[in-house]
Amino acid sequence: MIIDTLTGLERYFPMNRHFEKVFKFLRSQPLHELAEGSYIIDGENAYLTVSVREGKNVEDAKLEVHDSYIDIQMPLEGVETIGWRDRSYCEQLSGQYDEANDTAFFNDPAEAFFTLEPMTLAILFPHDAHAPLIGNGKIKKIVVKVKVI
Repeated sequence: MIIDTLTGLERYFPMNRHFEKVFKFLRSQPLHELAEGSYIIDGENAYLTVSVREGKNVEDAKLEVHDSYIDIQMPLEGVETIGWRDRSYCEQLSGQYDEANDTAFFNDPAEAFFTLEPMTLAILFPHDAHAPLIGNGKIKKIVVKVKVI
């Protein structure tokens, strides 16, 4: 997991060949003006979703993981807390892995929490079980899905 802002993201380009295109896209857009919906960045290699959701209590936020995509999550409006746990320590699978949505959920508790202010982002890799959208009120955020290579 990485927590950062849009400035200086070039240091992460070597981690994934799609990151450069994603970060250039994010820097070129009026992010606050993006309407809810999906935006293609590079076909199935990278795409972005803008959503507005009500914040959840810690107890209601389940840990989730993804096998095929890295998540880049960033609130645009509202403050979001995300729970985290190393996936290798997750033992309480809730249902089965959903291949179509590249998601599995766990009932294990998060072992750490971090808070993202608007325009601060988290890069979450397949080994990062994360429980997003913890907070009060409406949270407008983007989630970029970047294909694991």
